[in-house]
Amino acid sequence: MILTEAVLLSIGILLLVKGSDFFVRSAVSIAKELGVSEFIIGLTLVAVGTSIPEVGASIAASIKHQSGIVIGNVLGSNIANINLIIGIIAALWVLKTDRQMLVRDGYIMLFAALMFYLFMLNGVISRIEGLVFLLLYGAYVIFIVETRSNRDQVYNFKDFVIYFFQFRYLRTTGKIFSQNNDARKKNTGHGLRLTRPLAKNLITVVVSTGVIWYGANLLVEAALFFADLFHLPQTVIGLSLIALGTSLPELGVTLAAAKKGLGNIVVGNIIGSNIVNIFLIIGISSIISPLAITQATMLTAAPFMIAMTVLFLVFIRSRWQLERIEAILFLLLYGVFLGYIFFSNSGAM
Repeated sequence: MILTEAVLLSIGILLLVKGSDFFVRSAVSIAKELGVSEFIIGLTLVAVGTSIPEVGASIAASIKHQSGIVIGNVLGSNIANINLIIGIIAALWVLKTDRQMLVRDGYIMLFAALMFYLFMLNGVISRIEGLVFLLLYGAYVIFIVETRSNRDQVYNFKDFVIYFFQFRYLRTTGKIFSQNNDARKKNTGHGLRLTRPLAKNLITVVVSTGVIWYGANLLVEAALFFADLFHLPQTVIGLSLIALGTSLPELGVTLAAAKKGLGNIVVGNIIGSNIVNIFLIIGISSIISPLAITQATMLTAAPFMIAMTVLFLVFIRSRWQLERIEAILFLLLYGVFLGYIFFSNSGAM
């Protein structure tokens, strides 16, 4: 029985990762065929590509009202992204960073972590708070895309806050969608032909969506089995097994970028993924079903995530690069954290 569930857990992770990969590639091809602008493609598909496994697992858990899995998955993924993935990569290569990454994206990541903790304090993340997260995510992505063209100016966290409260992202979104609609009408004025590549991509999207959903359910069910078997809280399983499994795409992307000496892409991918995990995944999951938070989560896992986020930003600021000694510290802290959550008798996470 244990072996069977372990195999199902592995299959679930594999289906999530591979299904997500096929889904993103085919969806991007369909969007281009339909005349959708690159702005919209980047906003809706590419931006969340490596986070789709977390999205799938969290939605499946939310529907089953398994709040501990959702919270553990997001906290565990963010911790694993910094401590494990950055730890491994920076132990092998020195990762260069820059000021823009810190003062804008880095501080937005910290802001997301602090808001996540603030919303936890009353013991539940409500649907209203989920909507706030989704609004922040949409504003963040549009802000990044809209300011990318102005390379002469360094934007910071304050600029994002002003941008958010001035609701400029709503005007930009309306304008972009209007332009995109006009372009699509022009491109498809003679009717959309169902070509063989388009039909193939449509089938792939449908099949990969089913694969992602099936894999997510396998993963959640197997994780719940091991939680019951070892008498572990759901959050601990989310922090460990599910978080590690759903973080595989980030590891693949960062390894590929690091080998090419693209340190900014490595660090930027991790920061972006952590922002997506909180704003998008917690946003969607809490709208499906409000997320209950345990006291132990508020006292242990969430503060550790915030502490690692702050340490990550401090290391980015030091000489604008991440070095091997800092990577080793991240890995050691990750080992200590996993050991603590598995063997602590402080109560359910």
